[in-house]
Amino acid sequence: MATRPEPRTDPAAAPGAGYARGGGESRLDPRAELNEFLRTRRARLKPADVGLAEYGRRRVPGLRREELAQLAGVSVAYYTRLEQGNGHNVSVEVLDAISRALRLSDAEHDHLLHLAKPRHRGRTPAARRQQVRPALVQLVSALEGVPAYVWGRRTDVLAWNGTASALFGDWAARAPQERNWARITFLDPAARRLFADWESKASDVVGQLRLDAGLHADDPLLAALIGELSLRSEDFRRLWAAHDVKRKSHGSMRLLHPLAGELTLRYESFALPDDQEQSLSAYHAEPGSASREALGLLASWGTDAARERAATARD
Repeated sequence: MATRPEPRTDPAAAPGAGYARGGGESRLDPRAELNEFLRTRRARLKPADVGLAEYGRRRVPGLRREELAQLAGVSVAYYTRLEQGNGHNVSVEVLDAISRALRLSDAEHDHLLHLAKPRHRGRTPAARRQQVRPALVQLVSALEGVPAYVWGRRTDVLAWNGTASALFGDWAARAPQERNWARITFLDPAARRLFADWESKASDVVGQLRLDAGLHADDPLLAALIGELSLRSEDFRRLWAAHDVKRKSHGSMRLLHPLAGELTLRYESFALPDDQEQSLSAYHAEPGSASREALGLLASWGTDAARERAATARD
């Protein structure tokens, strides 16, 4: 049986450490993001969905601008300016009305507010590497037998325990910039084999990146990540163009692990009170299930399982 590994954390995420990856002045365009987000939300609704009669030939799917303006109680000219990114002084009340008309989820509503009324910041603080408190690293390590990790902006994995490495792969063996769920999901072939419903996992990851884009349009590292994935993955381009926004705090997933076989796990993600842009995710299986037994074996194998999994993926 392998010895229990020491707690793992990305050295670049330690307090006081800088982060130099990327550079330049690349950034996302909030006006373009707002335009595409509102346009795609209109496109998914039909007049019948919102109690309107359908008339005339439609050149594009979904609601017309004038129909949405009517539902939200604003003028067509006002809504058009907003969709074009020119609604600088739009009120929260108007955004709430548009959100209701578009039937946005809570995550989508927050995203709309961030895009339409971006917070003003100084010199791109989002570009700095996030810090993980040492006590939190110790807590993650203490969750013996429970796959757990801390993740932050851009879906970066910041700290993890040995069971998480045994389940998802050896993050310690990856370069710091590769410890990122978006890169792993779209660029690592092993991820497509691990997640039985890969499309769902990929959609969740892109939805989280969309939330980050609304909060941190000035983050050059996020812009560089999106640019890289857009160039290298057709699936990412397809999902990114949908402008879907998701915030998954709990759920279940089925994994096809190369050593442990099929596992069905539930997960919970908790935003940290002192840093809402960091979350702790933990996974568990139903008591008495085959998945619980398989998870226990992975935990007992520890880092040996992570290394064997990596060797299996290379074969």
